[in-house]
Amino acid sequence: MNILLSNDDGYRSPGLQVLAQALAEHGEVTVVAPDRDRSGASNSLTLDVPIRAERLDNGFVRVNGTPTDCVHLAITGLLSREPDLVVAGINHGPNLGDDVIYSGTVAAATEGRFLGLPAIAVSIDSHNPRHLATAAAVTGRLVAGLRDVALSASTILNVNVPDLPLSEIRGYAATRLGHRHKAEPVTAIEDPRGRRMYWIGPAGREEDAGEGTDFHAVRSGRVSVTPIQVDLTRHAAVAPLGRWLECLG
Repeated sequence: MNILLSNDDGYRSPGLQVLAQALAEHGEVTVVAPDRDRSGASNSLTLDVPIRAERLDNGFVRVNGTPTDCVHLAITGLLSREPDLVVAGINHGPNLGDDVIYSGTVAAATEGRFLGLPAIAVSIDSHNPRHLATAAAVTGRLVAGLRDVALSASTILNVNVPDLPLSEIRGYAATRLGHRHKAEPVTAIEDPRGRRMYWIGPAGREEDAGEGTDFHAVRSGRVSVTPIQVDLTRHAAVAPLGRWLECLG
């Protein structure tokens, strides 16, 4: 199996390095990752300046672009042969519920799916994780499972792993995305010249986080595996919307 590995925390991230080592047991791993932390980049592409890629002594390729740039560049021009699978992670910090809209980790996996490949995004439930090896082992098991059961053409697996020793993980749960309250307010500060600046506030607290959600699974010590898709259409609203539009003439 040829595996393309990327992330949004940058090529120096411990999570990326641990995952690259673990996935090497399952196939040939090519790492193409941003040259710095690009968390929150979502699905953005760099279109206003050229993208540069540099191969490092450890074999990793660093790119002066977003996670989406990395996967797009790798598949459409950098690699001599197309990978069998795209994996993104291990992200330091969870990507639960609404987080997936902003996540560069999920975006890297999404770009793989856009380009026709199975894709997995992996995050651990801590911004200062102690058990990256657990998330790496979990990912290895999922990758091995894909040899026997292929993902559907429209599915991306969003995986969130509790920051626990592997022996304390209480199993796997197929989940849906939960939902957060709205984000906390921005923090306003002034620069030395008295000009206003802002820091984006923290993500909102859990709102829809009951049983069956990704929030609940991780909080219960289980690995959350959520099948997500790119189609954002609210299909149930199409017919009512059509009737309303007809009334407008």
